[in-house]
Amino acid sequence: MTLFALDRVTVRLDGREVLHGVSLELREGSFAALIGPNGAGKSTLLRAAAGLIPAEGGISLAGAPLARLSSTARARAAAFLAQEREVAWPVTVKTLVGLGRFPHRGAMQPATAEDRAHVERAMERMDVARLRARPATELSGGERARALIARALAQDTPLLLADEPAAGLDPAHQITLMEVFAELAADGRGVLASMHDLGLAARWCDRLVLLHEGRIVADGTPEAVLTPENLARVYGIEAHIGRANGGLVVQPLSRTTGR
Repeated sequence: MTLFALDRVTVRLDGREVLHGVSLELREGSFAALIGPNGAGKSTLLRAAAGLIPAEGGISLAGAPLARLSSTARARAAAFLAQEREVAWPVTVKTLVGLGRFPHRGAMQPATAEDRAHVERAMERMDVARLRARPATELSGGERARALIARALAQDTPLLLADEPAAGLDPAHQITLMEVFAELAADGRGVLASMHDLGLAARWCDRLVLLHEGRIVADGTPEAVLTPENLARVYGIEAHIGRANGGLVVQPLSRTTGR
């Protein structure tokens, strides 16, 4: 099943064309990463797919045109995790994570046993259950990031769109996050996450989509996309590419001449 699709999508921001006729689809069971240098269009693509910014072209969620879906239907089809990690109000971590359940029951209705189970499971997965009573505004940056990821997990959607979800996490929690996303894909859901850490993307994702200057320039397995030629042409770097413990290892080493 196709969870979302972009058909020749173009996005203009402040009069500048940021995405140029991009076509992309994600099917259930895939954990894919959007990669590319700063300004490549990764965040713009995710926000367009979630219906958060105007876009030209076709966008669909769960087989339905995005424009025809209500906000509630969109929130039940896809969770969006923004790059920004701000929390405006000093609500507890448990309350913050519980906000992910609103699309399923409405803001004015009491939480059900199912809601509470999803919240508990999400907090446990992201290691914030012990912080449940803490005001979210008093958390460290990494703790707040994990709480917001837990909110997206509690939303329990077929599709998760995540913008730089690993940013600010320590190595152990980065690996935990990758394990959780891989588990979601193994359960038949889909995850599309923008990532700057090529090592994490190479090791955990089954598919990489390489963006450069608002266009997809490579799309495939990590081995097919993270070639020395692509790394030099798009990122301007040389990297060590190898294998260890059954997975691909990519470690940037130096800039290429002239970058």
